[in-house]
Amino acid sequence: MATKLVAGAKAPRFALPCDGGGKVSLADFSGQKLVVYFYPRADTSGCTREAMDFSKLKPAFTRANTAILGVSADPVKAQDKFKAKHKLTIALGSDETHAMLEAYGVWAEKSMYGRKYMGILRNTYLIGPDGRIAQVWEKVRVPGHADEVLAAAKAL
Repeated sequence: MATKLVAGAKAPRFALPCDGGGKVSLADFSGQKLVVYFYPRADTSGCTREAMDFSKLKPAFTRANTAILGVSADPVKAQDKFKAKHKLTIALGSDETHAMLEAYGVWAEKSMYGRKYMGILRNTYLIGPDGRIAQVWEKVRVPGHADEVLAAAKAL
């Protein structure tokens, strides 16, 4: 059973390799707001649309003192290719070990056409400057989602 994070909970710490060969951790965002959105797989239609929507709104998020991090289990090489292909401007973290995915409760059993498998839930977390979860979006529908998250970040 996956851990379920709720608003008010302390955001689980993480340290991941990220696109461009760097590293990213929760501590990097101390004192600012952070949107962490989880997506199933780089370069699939829904994930591409979501990443492009967040990239397009990055300047507005920056004005709201909010960083954005997309996370999937794809290797860094796939993240780099995805970022370059779609000219993405947001950071992409790679969690091939599933440690962060499990800590955030998004590595879970899914089902498609009657077949059960383990995969990533499309959830988004807004973390406040205090390191606590301010808002959670589960089973995200991509159209309009980045705008909704931006509105929440501005209000925080």
